[in-house]
Amino acid sequence: MFLIKYEKGLRVFYFCIMNNKLLVIGTIAYDAIESPFGKTGKILGGCATYIGLAASLFETHCGLISVIGSDFKSEYIDLLKGKKLDLSGVQYIPGEKTFFWSGKYHNDLNLRTTLDTQLNVLTKFKPKVPDNFKDSSIVLLGNLDPNLQAEVLNQIEDPKLVIMDTMNFWIDSYREKLDEVISRVDVFSLNDEEARQITRTHSLVEAAQKLQTMGPRYIIIKKGEHGALLFNEKKIFCAPALPLEEVFDPTGAGDSFIGGFAGYLSQSRKITFEEMKTATIMGSAMASFTVQKFGTESLEQLTPERLQQRIIAFKSLTEFEIELT
Repeated sequence: MFLIKYEKGLRVFYFCIMNNKLLVIGTIAYDAIESPFGKTGKILGGCATYIGLAASLFETHCGLISVIGSDFKSEYIDLLKGKKLDLSGVQYIPGEKTFFWSGKYHNDLNLRTTLDTQLNVLTKFKPKVPDNFKDSSIVLLGNLDPNLQAEVLNQIEDPKLVIMDTMNFWIDSYREKLDEVISRVDVFSLNDEEARQITRTHSLVEAAQKLQTMGPRYIIIKKGEHGALLFNEKKIFCAPALPLEEVFDPTGAGDSFIGGFAGYLSQSRKITFEEMKTATIMGSAMASFTVQKFGTESLEQLTPERLQQRIIAFKSLTEFEIELT
């Protein structure tokens, strides 16, 4: 990361020269979802899809790196392009099928059973970063094989902020490569179960401290309906989750969170703990919309005005006055 050091009195400020390009690698997929509140057929899904739709609410030039097959509907391509997402890094493999995942949520929506996973085009995916995105200031490595995450990172010239998401499967099956990629990122995002799994410790504060020794300066631990924690050195910020009357489908909530987080930082072009605190609230707000309908429907319909109203609701959750003597 290229930093400019500016000293004023006893305070030291760090600035990095950033553009508003956000590069995302992840899946564009079909999902089939079942929950206690209903069931879908094949619908639009994939971590890059959720991330991109969330980031599109901000003033950022967002490009997706992914792969689709000949069965991918043109209406979905039009939808993504309509959100001003750059698809020049999305590969099309004719004669092959798009990645597919099917899952069932139980009465406790934190519990999910995978019914079917079809890798399809992912088995032939060789990510290639378009020339106009090789200078992206922010790179977001979505939940994907760490070997593919590394391939993308190797093609970026001088990223100012690298954000990484992962899941328990990669922790179990690709630990050596995963650790290698973790050592190269600035922000590592994972849920509480995964944080305990990778560090072999129960305390999330201790887990965050151990994760920071692996390379990342910032750790985000997502706690689902209980919000999210942001760590940087000894500093901790807790973002609440908005209590909702209805939750239909948690699919993509974590991806929407990190998409909102990265989209906000790309718009602000500032990398400080204070900006990341705001970005964490933005991510939480995005996730709160996603869970209210099946699939990407909420994000497709979301407007900046509704997002602003939701941010105000988040602020009111923790805003209070007290007289200290």
